[in-house]
Amino acid sequence: MNEVLLDRHGDVAVITLIRPDQGNAINAALARSLLEIVLVCATDETVRRVLLTGSGRMFCVAGDVKTFAAAGGDTPALVTELTTFLHAAIAGLLRMDKPLVTAINGAAAGAGFSLAIMRDVAIANSASSFSTAYGLIGLTPDAGTSWLLPRLVGLRRAQEIALTNRRLDATEAAAIGLVTRTVDAAALSDAVITVAAGLAASSVTALASTRALYFPATGRPWKNSWAPRRA
Repeated sequence: MNEVLLDRHGDVAVITLIRPDQGNAINAALARSLLEIVLVCATDETVRRVLLTGSGRMFCVAGDVKTFAAAGGDTPALVTELTTFLHAAIAGLLRMDKPLVTAINGAAAGAGFSLAIMRDVAIANSASSFSTAYGLIGLTPDAGTSWLLPRLVGLRRAQEIALTNRRLDATEAAAIGLVTRTVDAAALSDAVITVAAGLAASSVTALASTRALYFPATGRPWKNSWAPRRA
């Protein structure tokens, strides 16, 4: 079974994490599948917008620590494999020309926290929650969290969120700028579709240039490795 699903709705690519029984926790297979799908979305000229969401009641509850524990002496190699694929996938989502909308359908923690909040529009259902969670398992933030979080909410607030592992509800997440806005769970699908439709009014080149302006560290120098420029 694939760990990540790619659906096409016209020029919109919908990426769905599909390990619902594990809260869409990230294992090596999911990370690899995500990278493969991100590469498709980034380089396919017929894709103009990308949506990212989770299946079931959770968005993504971080890395699959159960697989780390089961690996025993192979844990370092497993972690290296997982993070290599995951970080490449995240870099692709950040660098691609296409706008990214995240539909946060439940809890987002650890690496899932980063996947939820990255880039252009992040819409969360009202039952969602957010936690960096790394300190609870003796790790430091990865998946771009340490770079992105202070740029969204400010350094002092980012430090407090990361160091205390405090869980934020959807209302607070929206109030501090962690996500764009919240909606009722039943309205999440319609909300993200409306946003995606609105983005269609702009050219890909204009949207890509705007992304680069607001996130200069992910801008021009990296573009040619992912996709050709388009109007």
